[in-house]
Amino acid sequence: MAENFRMDWVIDDSNSGMLIRDFLTCNEISRTALTDIKFKGGSILVNGEEVNVRYKLLQEDQLTVIFPKETPGFQGEDIPLTILFEDDFLLVVVKPPGMNTIPSREHPSGSLANALIGYYEKQGILATAHIVTRLDRDTSGIVLVAKHRHVHHLFSLMQRKGQVKRIYEALAGGMIPADSGTIRAPIGRKADSIIEREVRENGQFACTHYRVLKRHRGFSHVELELETGRTHQIRVHMSYLGHPLLGDDLYGGDISALKRQALHSKSIKLIHPFSRKEMTFSSPLPADMEEIIKAAH
Repeated sequence: MAENFRMDWVIDDSNSGMLIRDFLTCNEISRTALTDIKFKGGSILVNGEEVNVRYKLLQEDQLTVIFPKETPGFQGEDIPLTILFEDDFLLVVVKPPGMNTIPSREHPSGSLANALIGYYEKQGILATAHIVTRLDRDTSGIVLVAKHRHVHHLFSLMQRKGQVKRIYEALAGGMIPADSGTIRAPIGRKADSIIEREVRENGQFACTHYRVLKRHRGFSHVELELETGRTHQIRVHMSYLGHPLLGDDLYGGDISALKRQALHSKSIKLIHPFSRKEMTFSSPLPADMEEIIKAAH
């Protein structure tokens, strides 16, 4: 049977004399996590003996934090996964277009989260699906997944510091005149819609950088980098620019060649939360977008 997620440290001279509570706070373990450890089945051990957070650490103490068991939260399903990378802490997967990231009322099954839980059940991993970088149902490409709530917390902190970089490719309608540019325009929910967003003065700050890779007859092949991660950000910003994505009927895109927005999460760069190594992963354009480009030659 799989063990609960755990973290281990050997205390050095620089941390000797610290309370465990302060040491764990310095190591980005949240107050919520400490509360869960106390009340939901976790434990804190020093040299194999259970202690509380007021214990004062000594040099060469072996500190172990065992987190509570997680419950899946979603129904596991036997759905194939395209895995680019996996270790004890994270997964990098490729989501096909037409798959929800998590279940919704309209699509209660068949999501990436359902696939992950099904995979975890086979592997004996005690976790729910912690999606770090969500994608819209019809957007394809790379998704970063944390294997534990604490790892998700660490990635959330990194995202706020701009340490998780995502690059997208898209096919935008028309000829974008500038070779590159930055769209800074606040995004908020459209007043008469649950789903649709729009650029509006009282929206949240949103920033998208774009670069034209190639102009074709009727559309531009662009690369985009997000500085923020608002819902539908690229789709809204490109429509605001006057060049909605091909296939994006929600934001005015031409649907004659494609029935989903031509948007692909092509690469991600991150710093591993434990090894601190920089890692980069990439995924080629899906067939439907490639076919449109080939047909334009």
